[in-house]
Amino acid sequence: MDLEIDGNAALVTASSSGLGKASAKALAREGADVVINGRDERRLAAARDDVESVAADGVDVVTQPGDLTDPDDIERLVETAVDEFGRLDHLVTSAGGPPSGRFVDIGDEEWYEAYDLLVMSVVRLARAAQPHLEADDGGTIVTITSRSVKEAIDSLVLSNSVRMGVIGLEKTLSKEFAPEIRANAVLPGPHETARIQNLVEAAVERGEYDSYEEGLADWAANPLGRIGDPMELGNTVSFLCSPKSGYINGTAVTIDGGSTGANL
Repeated sequence: MDLEIDGNAALVTASSSGLGKASAKALAREGADVVINGRDERRLAAARDDVESVAADGVDVVTQPGDLTDPDDIERLVETAVDEFGRLDHLVTSAGGPPSGRFVDIGDEEWYEAYDLLVMSVVRLARAAQPHLEADDGGTIVTITSRSVKEAIDSLVLSNSVRMGVIGLEKTLSKEFAPEIRANAVLPGPHETARIQNLVEAAVERGEYDSYEEGLADWAANPLGRIGDPMELGNTVSFLCSPKSGYINGTAVTIDGGSTGANL
């Protein structure tokens, strides 16, 4: 199915690895020029090669290093996309997950850092991107958060709590920015990324699992019996960016193999 985003321009944050990179790959494969972002320039360069390997003919993949907790870096990200491509049609926000841990183990500094990373990064990105996304025929915002906003996950108090603010923001933007800009969210469950590996290893160190294999099996406990492929989420993101999803706005799509117990 042609998603009709050939020639569009997208900015995908935290896209040097994981779900952000998968989203950039899916967009580039459909013909969209993409700015990818990360803090490690070497890993970012490797990610560019990976995205380019699946990109449609003529697609430009541009790297822009930056820290999502730095307002100046966020401004540069948006400026790079507009300067390179002359437009910005799609903003996909992703960010590294906050540390795992129980409530009693988390101090004030970690709470503020999680809020800055997960919520304020989206606030600043949306603010900087809005006038460009509104231009021409309008654009889209897709926020990558977590299924933890639907159902709290053990030992992830920061993700369970702080990411709720992203969903409230996304829903608000879907009303205030419409009809020129549609805003939606995706709520990933476990996918085969370094984030899951780190969470399982941390849980083993805390004594919650006897082995890495035991912990990984727990994350794969869903009706499909497996962990997700990051490209499965990337494909959903590219669909939400496309005119094919033109009547989807203000929605949070759970992508977790059916593991979440919530009815809504």
